[in-house]
Amino acid sequence: MNTPSKPIHLTLLFSIGLSCATSALAGANLEPILTVPDAIVFRNDFSKSEPLAKGSWSLRQHTRWTIEEGVLRGIPSTLEYQNSRKDHQGFEPRISCPATPAEFIAEFSIRFNGGAETSIAPFVEFGHHIARVKFSESGISLIADGESVKLDEDKGFKYESGKWYHALAELKGDEFVIQFADGPTLYGKHPRFAQPVSSGGAGFGVAGTRGGVVEIDHLTLSTIKNQPNPGWKSTRKRFAPFEPIVLKEKKK
Repeated sequence: MNTPSKPIHLTLLFSIGLSCATSALAGANLEPILTVPDAIVFRNDFSKSEPLAKGSWSLRQHTRWTIEEGVLRGIPSTLEYQNSRKDHQGFEPRISCPATPAEFIAEFSIRFNGGAETSIAPFVEFGHHIARVKFSESGISLIADGESVKLDEDKGFKYESGKWYHALAELKGDEFVIQFADGPTLYGKHPRFAQPVSSGGAGFGVAGTRGGVVEIDHLTLSTIKNQPNPGWKSTRKRFAPFEPIVLKEKKK
């Protein structure tokens, strides 16, 4: 876990208005620590029930997603579809947002309802198999590069079904950081982060529990400026060290 020893107070205010999840964590106040925000490219609080905008979302594995009751809600694929496939059957609701910039700030709220945790899900990721944040009843972890290496973890931050989590993630170059309101900050540095995918699950992505429901709220995606956040160097020094753990060997 990379939690600074004391609260971070930045002189640069996050003035472009990234949304805060009032339905999820009222008063959550997260500010970027790695990057400097530039322009909002996507924002939705899902307050209006409407079809998902074409080009903004990629529904994965035939799972089913609708905007209703003020959230974007995902459920597994139909039983008929599951029985017709040998893999990628859509047991867990999955979706990605290709509108996510290559380097970004992403703020969002998410909760996982019901279903069963697996060795893979639930998770949020940024670029398919590039930077993945795995939720678990035994803690939360940041894994990267095809789930081949663990870059950070917090064993005390245990996922609970039905609980809202509000987060702010940032990626710049080969560095990635994600803050959770009332929770930890996970940080990782990996060359794969600087090589984003452009298709097949690009951008912000989600997978829920097996047989469960995912709800997403207050999603805002922004581009970043070239210069790093002026407070980043000192902030980075306050993170607790974490020795990367190889989870599996990458195929050459």
